[in-house]
Amino acid sequence: MSFKIIGDSCTDPVPGLKDAPEYAMVPLIIRIGNQEYVDNGMLTTEDLVARMAASPEGTGTACPAPQWYMDAFEGADEVYVVTLSAELSGSYNSAVQARDIYLEEHPEKKIHVFNSHSASAGQSALLIKLFELCRAGLPFEQVIEEMDHFIAHLTTLFVLENLDNLRKNGRLSEVQALITGTLHIKLVMEGTPAGTIRKVSQALSVKQALARLADAAAEKAKKHGIEGRTLVISHCNCPDRAVYVRNLLFKKLPFTQVEMVRTGGISTVYAGDGGVVVAF
Repeated sequence: MSFKIIGDSCTDPVPGLKDAPEYAMVPLIIRIGNQEYVDNGMLTTEDLVARMAASPEGTGTACPAPQWYMDAFEGADEVYVVTLSAELSGSYNSAVQARDIYLEEHPEKKIHVFNSHSASAGQSALLIKLFELCRAGLPFEQVIEEMDHFIAHLTTLFVLENLDNLRKNGRLSEVQALITGTLHIKLVMEGTPAGTIRKVSQALSVKQALARLADAAAEKAKKHGIEGRTLVISHCNCPDRAVYVRNLLFKKLPFTQVEMVRTGGISTVYAGDGGVVVAF
């Protein structure tokens, strides 16, 4: 049976997989002021950061149309979709709607939509695991079972230089944003099992916050383990910070595989210049 893996464009591009013939990316929409951009990879991270910085208005996003997902379903017997957390975006609901419509006309197909309960590097970690399971030839139902377990124990942690875009788009409380902006505090945040965002720790500098992120990751690993998991570190224009985090984590956790990736368009909108996201 042939398979296909689909990710929405909040999945940060993983080298070696983003161009795989079994993979397709469905774009979200980025809005900067009164301009709209399809997040299809044409805007570089640097260009997107510059446009956001130059705009006096906030930057927003919109989920893909169901038709875009239906177009991506073509070409395989078994299709797996990984979307941005349903609690943060309408991408999951759009994909589910597309699946239901598509299966009415193609009942012989098998399509499953995973709510990542995460974003950015978290979605990339799921992409890596999905490819591993599918290339191993596991049955459709077993892939779903193993992925559900993987998602339930997924760790996503991040430190951002600036929280304005999270606040403007309703992903962060006004109080948290006001405190961090006024006092220049850097927050260590995590994706919850429910797919929302919460504070883990705080620090007075990015370097201190990244160290606390590494401590939090080690605590998470004690609970859930890291066997069979790839460490994914996404960064927005800050490879030195990504390397710093990697080195901290390697001192604490014996990962055998790591992927260092640049944030894609949607992740760049929310992470902002200097943001680092870690997932496993």
